[in-house]
Amino acid sequence: MFRRLDGLSVRTRVLAAVLALSALGLAVAGGVLFGLQRGQINQRIDDSLRRSVEEFDTLADIGIDPETGQEFTRGSQLVRTVMARTAPAENEGMVGIVDGQVALTANNSVELRLENDHELIDKVVAQPETERIILTSIKTGQTTYRAVTVPVQLSSDPTHSIFLLAFDYDAELEELGDNFRTYTLISLAALVLISGVGWLVAGRLLAPVRLVRETAQKITETDLSRRIPVSGNDDLSELSQTFNEMLDRLQGSMTAQRQLLDDVGHELRTPITIVQGHLELQDSYDPEDVDSVRAIALDELDRMRLLVDDLVTLAGAERPEFVKPRPLEVGQLTDDVLDKARTLGDRRWVVDSRAEHMWSLDPKRMTQAWLQLAANAVKFSPIGSTIAVGSRAVPGELRLWIRDEGAGIAPEDQGRIFARFARGANGTRAEGSGLGLTIVNAIAHAHGGRVELASAPGHGSTFTIVIQERQPEQEEPA
Repeated sequence: MFRRLDGLSVRTRVLAAVLALSALGLAVAGGVLFGLQRGQINQRIDDSLRRSVEEFDTLADIGIDPETGQEFTRGSQLVRTVMARTAPAENEGMVGIVDGQVALTANNSVELRLENDHELIDKVVAQPETERIILTSIKTGQTTYRAVTVPVQLSSDPTHSIFLLAFDYDAELEELGDNFRTYTLISLAALVLISGVGWLVAGRLLAPVRLVRETAQKITETDLSRRIPVSGNDDLSELSQTFNEMLDRLQGSMTAQRQLLDDVGHELRTPITIVQGHLELQDSYDPEDVDSVRAIALDELDRMRLLVDDLVTLAGAERPEFVKPRPLEVGQLTDDVLDKARTLGDRRWVVDSRAEHMWSLDPKRMTQAWLQLAANAVKFSPIGSTIAVGSRAVPGELRLWIRDEGAGIAPEDQGRIFARFARGANGTRAEGSGLGLTIVNAIAHAHGGRVELASAPGHGSTFTIVIQERQPEQEEPA
C-alpha cells in the first residue's frame, strides 16, 4: 500500500472520509427529522389545549348549566360542567382549583392525575391572579407539563376558581425518544456496514497496481499459478487482464512440458525395463533366443514410438493452433471416415445417417478423433459384427458418432476411460498407449465440444462427439 508520513494508508484515509461524511449525513438527517417531529408534537399539544379552551369559552359565554337549565352562579359549577364534557387524551389530565385548593378531579379513567403532583398545583396557585388564560410549560420534580390555566371569576361568586388542563410533555416525547434511539442504533449499524463495505470497495479500487506488483514479485520460474483478480473495464483492468493472459500462456506451456515429462517417465519405464531385462538374460550364443529377444525389443520400441507420438499430440492440445477449423461438408467427411475405417478390421461397416450441412471443423483432427473411435470399436467387437458411422446436425450442435456391437463398458468404468492411461475392465496393457480416448476428448474440447458415451456390458457402445455451433465473430467498430 501507498503510505504517507503519518502512517495511514490511502485505503484507511478513504474509508475515514467516507465514514465521516456518512456519519455527518446521518446526524444531520436525524437532527432535522427529530426537530420536525418534536415541532409537530408541540403543535398538536397546543392545538388540543386551545380547542379545549375554546369549548370552555363557548360554555362560559352561554352561561347556562346544561343539566339544570339555570345560569351558573358559582365558578366551581362552570369548571365541573366543563370537566364533565371534556375527554382528556392520552398523557393528558385536568383538575379544578377553588381558592387555592384542589376541589374537582377527573374521573378514574384518566391516567394522568394532576392532583397528585403537589408541586404543579402549588406553582399554578402561586401565579398572580389574572383574567388572562395562560398557556405555558411547567417543570416539576416529576415531569414537565404543557399546561393551560383558565381563571374563572363570576360576579355572583366571591371564590376564585381555576380550570387546569395539562399534558405530560415528557411522556409525549418519550415515544419520539424511543424512535430516535432506534434510529441511532440503526445508524451505528449502518456505519459499521459502511465501514466493512467501504474497506472492501476501497481495497478493490486500489488493488490493481498493488496486485500487479505483488504478483510480479511472487512469480518464479517454477510457479506461474498466481493471477491478478480483474474487475471493471478501465485501463488498469485491461493491464491486469493482459498480464493474466500472458501468465496463462506461460503456465500452459510449462504445464504441458511437465505433463509430457511425467507421462513419458511413467509410461516408458515399463517397456525399457522389459527390453533391458530380456537383453540381460538372453543367450548370445543361442540364435533362437536372440531372435526372440529381438522381436520383443522391436515390439516394445514400436509401442514406445506410438506412446511418444500420442504424448506429443496431447502436449499440443492446449495450444490455440492445435485445431484450425474451416467450413466442411459434414456428409463428405462422414463418407471419407467410413472409407478409411473399412481397413481397420473385418466388420460390417454401415452409415446410420449423414448430415448434409456445412460446419466449422478441423478436417485433420476430426478425422483423427473419429478414426480413433472406430479403431476402439474394432478392438472390442467380434469379427463380422456391425460398426456404424453417423452424423447428424440438430439446432445448435453437430453430432458425430461410432456405434459398435462389442463387449460394452461397465458403468463404473465409463467416467474414467477418458483419463490418461486409463483402461476399462476389457482393456489390456498391450492394446495401444491408453491415450486414444484422451486424445479424442482433447480434440472435441478444442472444437468447443464434448464426448458422450452410451454403453452397457454386452450391448455395445456408442461414442458421440458433440460440437456446439460457433457464433460468428462480431467485427470491431471502426
